[in-house]
Amino acid sequence: MPAFAAALLTVSLALAGCGAGSGDKSSASARQDSAAGPAKGAQDSSGVGSGDASSAGKGQAAQKPGQPQAGLHVIRTATLTVRVKDTQKALTTAREATERVGGFVENESTQRLSDSQVTSHIVLRVPQDDYDAVLAELAGTGTLLERKADAEDVTSQVVDTDSRVASQRASVNRVRALMDKADSLSDVVSLESELSTRQAALDSLLAEQASLKNRTTLATITLQLSEPAAKKQAADTDDDPGVVDALKGGWNAFTATLRWIAVVLGAMAPFLVALAVLYVLWRVGRRILYARRPAALTGPGTGAAPAPVSVAAPAPAPVREPQAPGAARDEAPDQE
Repeated sequence: MPAFAAALLTVSLALAGCGAGSGDKSSASARQDSAAGPAKGAQDSSGVGSGDASSAGKGQAAQKPGQPQAGLHVIRTATLTVRVKDTQKALTTAREATERVGGFVENESTQRLSDSQVTSHIVLRVPQDDYDAVLAELAGTGTLLERKADAEDVTSQVVDTDSRVASQRASVNRVRALMDKADSLSDVVSLESELSTRQAALDSLLAEQASLKNRTTLATITLQLSEPAAKKQAADTDDDPGVVDALKGGWNAFTATLRWIAVVLGAMAPFLVALAVLYVLWRVGRRILYARRPAALTGPGTGAAPAPVSVAAPAPAPVREPQAPGAARDEAPDQE
């Protein structure tokens, strides 16, 4: 019995070990399959992603550098200030570069500042695809002084405008369909009024859509061309003044003085003339007064001459008799 029990226990333990080993193998194989599945899915997804990435890379490579991506609507503007030797030649180059790519000159203004200096302001419209090439060519016509470029993304505005145009056009069509079915005059009148309102809104949206299309299709380049100012050459390179310079300076000072004297005399001429007239009048008036003074002394209504005025003659001075010298000395003490 002990030997039978020991054999039964051994057989039971052996069967339990085999079952556990097969269970472990099945669970391990299940775990390997589950791990292989995501790995395979990731590999497949990575393959698809790599294909998409390669196709996107090819699309980007085919697109020109500096150009907006497909589906984007961008308004591009630039301002250039260039100093050139010949403004007319630079203008011709700008026109040819614009017309060669299918653009046009929108505005041009040329002004001559002096005999040797001309400036020009020109506005060019060029396609978006040739914007960078034309900009580089215009900047190379001379010395670039200033450059400013702007890009405005109006994709959402374009999409919104297109959607509103489609909705408004459908609304206009619905009103027209109702007009075809209307029987009464009142309905026709009300529908015509509504149709005119919606048609005006549609026309406004169409104008906005055309403006956006024009600005996003053609870029705007404003070009300012100017020539350098002529340098004034010095008449004399010698720093120290000479005799000729002194003579010229003295003559210039003399002529300037004469000019100022003439100016002062010209300014004083009216006053001098007025003073001379007043002096002449004063002299004439004085003579008239002197001529009328005897008549005034006789008095009015009397023809008698004025009585003579007696003037007493001065008394003659006493004449002293000559005296001898000694007598004069004797009288001197008495006088003291």
